[in-house]
Amino acid sequence: MQVSEAEWTDTEKNIARAAFDQAYKREVEALLKQVREQASTLVELSDLWRLHDFLSARRHEVEGKYDYQYPVLLFVFAGLVKEGWLHLNELEGLDKEKLSKIAALARI
Repeated sequence: MQVSEAEWTDTEKNIARAAFDQAYKREVEALLKQVREQASTLVELSDLWRLHDFLSARRHEVEGKYDYQYPVLLFVFAGLVKEGWLHLNELEGLDKEKLSKIAALARI
């Protein structure tokens, strides 16, 4: 189920970009809060390395997740909805079929 860029209207592209950016902002803000909390409890060098390992893993996860390419965007949105970073109502205005696919994938 690939949806090429040609199959997205300009309005849908604007809705998709705004939703994508909002989800990214939410996740980054939550990550920053978590890192601040963890950093405030650093006592030993091993704590610092543990934080480093955590950050490395999260960077890999976040960079891999936020892929704004139209052929995979429905899957990206479904994952973000499933994880709670995005809400289906923030995608209102997309084609009904796209919304249905995102909702179905998010339930898997």
